[in-house]
Amino acid sequence: MTYPPPSGWNDPAGAGQQPGTPADPTLPMSGPPVPAQPGPVDPYAPVNPYAGQQPPAAAPYDPYAQQQPHAAPYAQPGPPPGYPGYGYPPAPATNGMAVAAMVVGITGVMGLCGYGVGGIIGVVGAILGHIAKRQIRERGESGEGMATAGIIMGWVSTGIAVLATIVIIIAIVIAANQSS
Repeated sequence: MTYPPPSGWNDPAGAGQQPGTPADPTLPMSGPPVPAQPGPVDPYAPVNPYAGQQPPAAAPYDPYAQQQPHAAPYAQPGPPPGYPGYGYPPAPATNGMAVAAMVVGITGVMGLCGYGVGGIIGVVGAILGHIAKRQIRERGESGEGMATAGIIMGWVSTGIAVLATIVIIIAIVIAANQSS
């Protein structure tokens, strides 16, 4: 369905027509070609933030446009160089051994109430923490704070368990040497 043109409308394609007569909309328009507008840029496209510039925008594709044998006279310039990419760089992965060291270290501290079991568990947490720190240095992962927490809690629970064992042994020796 077509609508009539508004009153007073002048068609630029109908330059040779009499004034006031409408142009035939089925005829092609004459005149210089209108340059195509650049298409929208995808804001969610992956961008390397260290590249120093945005990726070049793709030229818009018009399936009805005629192919031109030479370069277009109205070439669109690309984005200016020197602009950084969008977003933050991805965070490094967390070392799983560091998480395990922290969990085992916490379990070792809680295990102090279990007659020295926390000391044995604490040694495991401290060893896991040292291994995790070495892996973090080699692989560039995150989780150094968790590994340090596992080391500290592991050695503290082991030290407290050793001290508690020494105090208990001294108390037994003193009680056994007393005459009744």
